Amino acid sequence: MTQEKTRIKVGISTCLLGQKVRFDGGHKHDRYITDILGEYFEFIPVCPEVAVGMGTPREAVRLQGDVEVPRMVGVRSGKDWTDPMNDYSRKRVKLFRIQPVSGYILKKDSPSCGMERVRVYSTTGMPARNGRGLYAMELIKQYPLLPIEEEGRLNDVKLRENFIVRVFAYDRLQNLFNDSYKRGDLVKFHTVHKYLLLAHSPECYKQLGKLVADIKKHAPAEMRDRYSELFITALTYKTTTRKNVNVLQHILGFLKKHLTDFEKRDILRVIEDYHKEMVPLIVPLTLLRHYLEKYEVAYIRDQVYLNPHPKELMLRNHV
Repeated sequence: MTQEKTRIKVGISTCLLGQKVRFDGGHKHDRYITDILGEYFEFIPVCPEVAVGMGTPREAVRLQGDVEVPRMVGVRSGKDWTDPMNDYSRKRVKLFRIQPVSGYILKKDSPSCGMERVRVYSTTGMPARNGRGLYAMELIKQYPLLPIEEEGRLNDVKLRENFIVRVFAYDRLQNLFNDSYKRGDLVKFHTVHKYLLLAHSPECYKQLGKLVADIKKHAPAEMRDRYSELFITALTYKTTTRKNVNVLQHILGFLKKHLTDFEKRDILRVIEDYHKEMVPLIVPLTLLRHYLEKYEVAYIRDQVYLNPHPKELMLRNHV
């Protein structure tokens, strides 16, 4: 078990932890979240509907009206909870400036916590799945760079890995800019993240390189904001087999003067097998890590790309 003091703080909809706070008195316990991610994340639970006094169990609520500024009303009574929910959301979300989180997992379809495709009912009573929960709306508004995902989407292997990569990266970024930082610290941070950035967005990788090269031209606060936005934007792009192959070949380039012809052919064969989706990414990475350690290639050995998250999560073990 990872020690609690080292776990990353992540906000979460309370019902996903197994607490009975749903309108029907039940919960939506997600075992992957609590049993697997709970080893690495310290969850900060929030249930906006209970917090505004709806009680448990309670009348179900839904969103209706304008999708951009929907109302939250009781399904049977029509009681309007919009103002209490919006007031609470603004105040609760603002508290994350005092107790920062590095990610957030929301309950899908919830009129308060749903991140996307939440039902919004028109005046005719017909719903359209184009809304966002009121609490989620405020969360995203105040923290546009924060890694946020719904528990349902975490069942998708690629979306799951992308979210977890972003959470760990966001946490490192917060630690970098936690107090006054030195330019040299940012340069080191960027250096070890280069191949991770390249695997997600080659274009952002180039832009960040230019930004860091001109670091002396920017005030510290401006540099922090510009770098943070572009860094997190880069990681929102999912990796692909093609982009990973590009990075693997870059890494191999640093080993060529050390490897025998047989070792080079062996690595290239494994990279090609990955390219053909015959083996998972962990296979060529493990082989490359072996030679990076053997020949002590420090520049590449320290790249976050090689270990962007705990290996126990096995996020790179899928074809």
